[in-house]
Amino acid sequence: MEKFIIYIGMALLVLMLVTLVRVILGPSTIDRLVGVNVIGTKSTILIIILGTLSGRVEMYVDIALAYALLNFIASLAAARFFQRNRESSLVDKKDQEEASC
Repeated sequence: MEKFIIYIGMALLVLMLVTLVRVILGPSTIDRLVGVNVIGTKSTILIIILGTLSGRVEMYVDIALAYALLNFIASLAAARFFQRNRESSLVDKKDQEEASC
């Protein structure tokens, strides 16, 4: 059973590397944000797997929950930041178009 859990952890690491490629080469900011969020979620699962392997799941569950909460808050903050930047750039474009007329 322990080997199976190790293989699952290794498969998650490979999937995280594939997602990292999307984060680096993503065509848009939204793709990058989603990729970072997916990596954070997989990291949470890896923390649980480490707890299972060490035999101290109860301690690692608390750490994983805290990490998942931080990941969620960071995703919300980044989305809000990019939304405000987009709105301000749209207002700036509109002002430039009105000034040129």
